[in-house]
Amino acid sequence: MARLEKTPVTIITGFLGSGKTTLIAHLMRNPGGKRLAVIVNEFGSFGIDGEILKGCALPDCPAENIMELANGCICCTVADDFIPTIEALMALNPRPDHILIETSGLALPKPLLKAFDWPDIRSKVTVDGVIALADAEAVAAGRFAANVAAVDAQRMANDSIDHETPLSELFEDQMFCADIILLTKPDLAGPEGVAKAKAVVDARAPRPLPIIEVTEGAVDPRVILGLDAAAEDDMDARPSHHDGHDDHEHDHEHDDFDSVVIDIPEFADSAVLVARIAALVKRQNILRIKGYAAITGKPMRLLVQVVGARVRHQYDRPWTLGEKRRGRLVVIAGHDDIDAAAIRDILVPDARAAE
Repeated sequence: MARLEKTPVTIITGFLGSGKTTLIAHLMRNPGGKRLAVIVNEFGSFGIDGEILKGCALPDCPAENIMELANGCICCTVADDFIPTIEALMALNPRPDHILIETSGLALPKPLLKAFDWPDIRSKVTVDGVIALADAEAVAAGRFAANVAAVDAQRMANDSIDHETPLSELFEDQMFCADIILLTKPDLAGPEGVAKAKAVVDARAPRPLPIIEVTEGAVDPRVILGLDAAAEDDMDARPSHHDGHDDHEHDHEHDDFDSVVIDIPEFADSAVLVARIAALVKRQNILRIKGYAAITGKPMRLLVQVVGARVRHQYDRPWTLGEKRRGRLVVIAGHDDIDAAAIRDILVPDARAAE
């Protein structure tokens, strides 16, 4: 007998490096008895977040339940990508109990909410809640991202917002749409930083919002899943800086950014790779790097996450039988700061000689 109730969907939003993928990986490992499915809306042509999450696949969220949309932001490709993906997940047997959507770090959440009003899916799914992640240290400092130079480079020439940056406006749009705020990396912010970040959220939020500190994505799924918010029917309570604009006028939020995918060979020492990444960040205006690498003598894959000058790395899973031991990094920066050849020269040993 077909299920008549709507499948709940949780939208997970937040700026690049805020910890969305880490949170979803934790939920996949701790699903609270739910069979999960995941949609990853990538920025760039290579689905690095999807690769990371598929490495965490478990019976309650198998690899076939993880789908990637890499053709642009979901809200711009509703008919071509988003609707067919939702329908494909709903056709799975067994059908998912709950769907998680990881938005691009540059996405405006409200246009995505509007997509759930499409007749093709409105009777099948409902937005259980919108979870906004924010880097506590960056919010406390008033930067909203770890790399101040990158934020300044992306400032929009708009007299109406004066000192406001595109990131601060995006940060507010994410909060305005949220049901719960997760403050990530509280250990790096410290007690004073966390308190200041909470004050920033309280001052900007349009209504009182629950604020939860989260380290390494560890949050009880009962806290953020099962909110029953029906957010698609609650649009008026979720204001946006872009209300009243044409649905596609937000495209400029993406135009300031670009990405390049760099394949890297196996490294003899992880410290060498970290040093090369640090050199790249120091020399160029890099906003974000994420990916994985192979290290000689190590049976596990090295996961790499870079936000501004902060380089974090850990071994996430074993290389599987027959899998090619190779590395791949996605480098995200301002549109004018992407120089693929120069980036490759720094990250890849003897890159020039190999060409």
